[in-house]
Amino acid sequence: MTTARTIRSVRAFTVRGGGADYHDQGDDHWIDDHIATPMSKYPEYRQSRQSFGINVLGTLVVEVEADDGTTGFAVTTAGEPGAYIVERHLARFVEGAPVTAIERIWDQLYSASLFYGRKGLVLNVISAIDLALWDLLGKLRREPVYALIGGAVRDEQVFYATGSRPDLARKMGFIGGKMPVRHGPAEGAEGLAATVERFAAVREEVGPDFWLMADCWMSLDLDYATRLGLGLREHGLRWIEEALPPDDYWGYAELRKRLPPDVLVTMGEHEATRWGFRLLLEMGCCDLIQPDVNWCGGLTELLKISALADSRGVLVVPHGSSVYSYHFAITRHNSPFSEFLMMHPQASEVVPMFSPLLLDEPVPVNGRLRVPDTPGFGVRLNPECALARPYEH
Repeated sequence: MTTARTIRSVRAFTVRGGGADYHDQGDDHWIDDHIATPMSKYPEYRQSRQSFGINVLGTLVVEVEADDGTTGFAVTTAGEPGAYIVERHLARFVEGAPVTAIERIWDQLYSASLFYGRKGLVLNVISAIDLALWDLLGKLRREPVYALIGGAVRDEQVFYATGSRPDLARKMGFIGGKMPVRHGPAEGAEGLAATVERFAAVREEVGPDFWLMADCWMSLDLDYATRLGLGLREHGLRWIEEALPPDDYWGYAELRKRLPPDVLVTMGEHEATRWGFRLLLEMGCCDLIQPDVNWCGGLTELLKISALADSRGVLVVPHGSSVYSYHFAITRHNSPFSEFLMMHPQASEVVPMFSPLLLDEPVPVNGRLRVPDTPGFGVRLNPECALARPYEH
């Protein structure tokens, strides 16, 4: 009986190169090629996101082991600082607890770290612990995680693709393509014109019915985002994503008022917990939310966030996060489609998002995916990826 099982140990590992820290890539990857960021105001940090340290943390792997030796695991972006938090602080709330006590464990993790947490790195860590617990419970019960949280509401999930080549994404069967914006306010009117010109060229290639979205990665100000949204609307922009810093709820509410209803305003990948999402929902900041289950507090918290959004008729379209969001989205009526992040360096092939770290990671075929019924999240750690355990407790 799973109710009799307890958690024997929790361990935290780090690994470099891809994995959950998907910005930890080589020099020739589209994800690091002149993409607008909050640091683009400084010319020396404009060409590469790695130049200001987007890849410094690396991947955190959290493994939980039950008293019968069964293990569950999950990954996130947190690296060595995250491993320290797991081993030296949060392990005490996991070890010895029943494997089914996921809600209580989450509350203790969050409450005990409030004095230095609330968002960011600490919530990444809590997310990984929470997802590892769900993976463990699924393995003990021999069920996929999606079955544990209510079961699938559709046979398959459909996807749009995020990457540098929407034209190729369309040929691969995706319903839309989201491109990174390359030029921010510091590059002036010329940069804005270049962005509009680029979208116009892509629209010519993909035709009128394929979704096109703009990923701004927190890099714009309200005036620039307004002008960009209106300029791209002429070329069938579906939504403008994360245009402003995530804490500028007032700016997002105003941007949503300034743009016509057919240009959606979206955000949420850098938001966390039910309280953060409650604030942006109540302030009318966006038309759909994009929590990342590896960052927002894990599956336990994402279910609460989704319920908040559903009560307001707002869609939940999780940011990236591979199998961890697949198992969630397939169970929610207000998550009718999902994001797939094109991790091929030229965005010309569909490859697993967390490769090479995870084995058995499913990918969309013709823009669609049936979530496997393998127990837990259905993935394994690649033994060829060298894990390091920088701390113990």
